[in-house]
Amino acid sequence: MRDNTHAATPAGRLFVLFAVCCAAAAMPLTFTGTAVGLPAISRALGGSPIALNWATNAFMLTFGSTLMAAGALADSYGRKRIFLSGLGIFALFSIGLAFAGDIVWFDVLRALQGIGAAAAFSGGMASLAQEFDGAARLRAFSIVGASFGIGLAFGPIASGWMIAMFGWPAIFMLVVALAAVALILGAIFVRESRDPDASGLDWKGALSFTAALTALTFGVLQAPESGWGDPLVIVMLLAAVLLFLAFGLIERTVARPMLDLTLFRYPRFVGVQLLAAAPAYAFVVLLILLPVRFIGIEGMDEIAGGRMMIALSGPLLVLPIAAGLLTRWFAPATICGAGLAISAVGLFWLSQFPVGSVPVALIAPLLTIGVGISLPWGLMDGLAVSVVPKERAGMATGIFSTTRVAGEGVALAVVTAVLSALTSANLGSGAGDQAGAIAQRLVTGDLRDAAGLVPSMGQAALLQGYSHGFSSLLWLLTAITALTAVVVFLFLGRGGETAEDIAEEAELAAVAATRSDET
Repeated sequence: MRDNTHAATPAGRLFVLFAVCCAAAAMPLTFTGTAVGLPAISRALGGSPIALNWATNAFMLTFGSTLMAAGALADSYGRKRIFLSGLGIFALFSIGLAFAGDIVWFDVLRALQGIGAAAAFSGGMASLAQEFDGAARLRAFSIVGASFGIGLAFGPIASGWMIAMFGWPAIFMLVVALAAVALILGAIFVRESRDPDASGLDWKGALSFTAALTALTFGVLQAPESGWGDPLVIVMLLAAVLLFLAFGLIERTVARPMLDLTLFRYPRFVGVQLLAAAPAYAFVVLLILLPVRFIGIEGMDEIAGGRMMIALSGPLLVLPIAAGLLTRWFAPATICGAGLAISAVGLFWLSQFPVGSVPVALIAPLLTIGVGISLPWGLMDGLAVSVVPKERAGMATGIFSTTRVAGEGVALAVVTAVLSALTSANLGSGAGDQAGAIAQRLVTGDLRDAAGLVPSMGQAALLQGYSHGFSSLLWLLTAITALTAVVVFLFLGRGGETAEDIAEEAELAAVAATRSDET
């Protein structure tokens, strides 16, 4: 259902697109900006390695775990309403972050900021899906992908410059400005719409999923400090498994599930979800790990570190739009599979350069990774919306975005833990029983504290251990990305299964399951 008190004009649609693009650009700015500013934030606010890890993971956790709920709320109570409410919350807590006095409050505000981001993103993308159809919708989503790329490309260098000039709190002011522009344009030009068949939020599903993701993230982040055999870690990981099982059971019994599990019967839908998760370990984790390496470990200043990241994220400025144009000649499965394969090549290439390499030598492999991930980036959102009925665009956006963002949060936690373990294993006997503590500090870019734990080791030995661990991690990411490229190509390329067929069969299956439960 739409509010047709004012019809959408071509100019009005463009303003809606621009509003969503501003919101989309703000999300990566707050993500990459915190990564670039983490060493400065650590110096100002202090905090343990796990508290510093939560500075990035708290945002990703709440963002990823509430996206499906936000999508369901948008379908039920109005996409414009959720979009504007989310922007307001996002801007409010972004302002609060600039005045945080200690790392605990910073982490809490990051979590609250993520909730607002989820509402803004789900509501905005669902609203956009109502304004454009067919090829125009695919192009619109490609432009949003490019806007996200602008935030990723210029976020590190802009954040580095603002930190150098005004201090780390300044990185949140640009985010607030973009959110304000999106809020004003959205209030004026976005038309209210909702799903007339929506039945409200699946609260049991939302709470069980959020609790499961929280337990998993907490357990993975705590493991490097306490050990994988620590009772708390075991309890949290076991709780995550049980809560995910409970979430699955809940979604199978409700009439209008937040996550329609019947869709996972279809390879093309599964392929889209794998595609959503792929950038997490092929690209996004590098947005956090590389600034920490460049600034905290290799000693670059924030501006130089941000400049290096342009090679990685710069291709997202134009290639997502180009990918949309390439669909005239190539199937999406071919474009997406080839892009992930290119990213795998770049990851392996980057693994050949140890810590201390000449910075210019890293540009080509970073550019290769960025080019590869940009090709599927521009198609992912459009593909996600295409596999469900238009009326449930909020659910489609929520499922896809949850897979992507929750995957990024979990991947970041897992990759951080793996890098810590690999670094610890490569420090040698000289580190003694302090190897784990040293590795945790190196992973967060705190070279000075790491050296202080075992002064006899020397900085060169610490850098060598970290470098070997980083290279081993990149080999692992290469293998996972290459495998994903093959699976995505095969699943998305399945013939005889149109988006309409998937949507219709999924709806019929859901109705049949509901009737079976009633009898």
